Amino acid sequence: MHLVFATSIVPDGRPSTGYEIANAAILGALRRAGARITVLGFAWPGSQPSEPEQTVLLGHVDVRTDNASLRQKVEWTARAMAAGTTFSSIKLRVVSVDDVRAALRGIGPVDGYVLNSVQLAAAFEGAFDDRPSIFIAHNVEHRSAEENAAAASSAVQRFLFAREARLLKTIETRLCRKARFVFTLAEEDRAALGVADDARSAVLPLVTREAAPEPAPRTITCDAALIGTWTWQPNRIGLDWFLEKVVPHLRTGFRIRVAGRIAGTIGSQHPGVEFVGCVPDATEFVRSAAVIPLISTAGSGVQLKTIETFELGLPSVATSLSLRGIGAPPANCVVADDPVAFAKALEAAAAGTPHDIDGRGFFERQRRALDRNILRGLSALEDERRGVAA
Repeated sequence: MHLVFATSIVPDGRPSTGYEIANAAILGALRRAGARITVLGFAWPGSQPSEPEQTVLLGHVDVRTDNASLRQKVEWTARAMAAGTTFSSIKLRVVSVDDVRAALRGIGPVDGYVLNSVQLAAAFEGAFDDRPSIFIAHNVEHRSAEENAAAASSAVQRFLFAREARLLKTIETRLCRKARFVFTLAEEDRAALGVADDARSAVLPLVTREAAPEPAPRTITCDAALIGTWTWQPNRIGLDWFLEKVVPHLRTGFRIRVAGRIAGTIGSQHPGVEFVGCVPDATEFVRSAAVIPLISTAGSGVQLKTIETFELGLPSVATSLSLRGIGAPPANCVVADDPVAFAKALEAAAAGTPHDIDGRGFFERQRRALDRNILRGLSALEDERRGVAA
């Protein structure tokens, strides 16, 4: 089966965001299932595809809002309003739908499309109507936009996020209706998208690496470490909650390091909090901490940092929302949604309770379930292609 994997950003061999790590896991599972995959999409400026023979580039774009100038943001907003489409999709319209159709024709005969998340699929939706499709909903995007609107600091931001939410809800409903099968990354998202029927959808449990990590000794240099794409608003909401609600309840000597890009200003009056920016090795960074806080309080989909923490067997304290997409958290994960309880659990874990565990079993369970559900989606697509009734 030859499928086109249509995605906003194609893999470049250096996955750094949760979205890119999830894409690598999904592409690996599709190929293990025997599918021939051609990737279609854009590359970051200055980047090239990691598998050029299996990739068709539509161009180079930087879709990160935090990197854009005020002029660029205003231009995107004006174009999105004029086109009646989303802010996230208008960034990709540096080519036309006819250009996308021409790129698809150049790929040759294909059996179907895997529409990876909403951005590219919404920007060029009509280009993918001639073949059966699978839609991968990394998040319930309209829910995230609604939460962003509620957390916005200005009336203009609230208006723009609310507009995005309305448009995304319509687009996500349409993409799910058109798709032969829908994959989500968390069980709750199936119902939120109206595709809870097992014949129409399944959850993809993810992994963050190609092979299970071997347990190894580690050197602790701080009490807690957090790393993430804090420019993504749902992540930033969780970080603000942690710094404002949890950190004030930690003892003065508790050492916290926060890595990753942060838009705007941020700070903490706690003397132990240190913002370290980008780090050369994300895995070694988290392994240097006694405990990992998993702090999601908004958004949908799955938290890749949660999965990586469990694969590495590291002690953690997690909010309930951080466990989206996780069937059973490991024994050394403490769940706490109350800020005071969260802080107390962090101090206990930093003192040695709970301990590290072997995360290889978690990794293997995740990957087996991922492969099993990928096969379900491909089987449904094959039935559609052959004209078998659902």
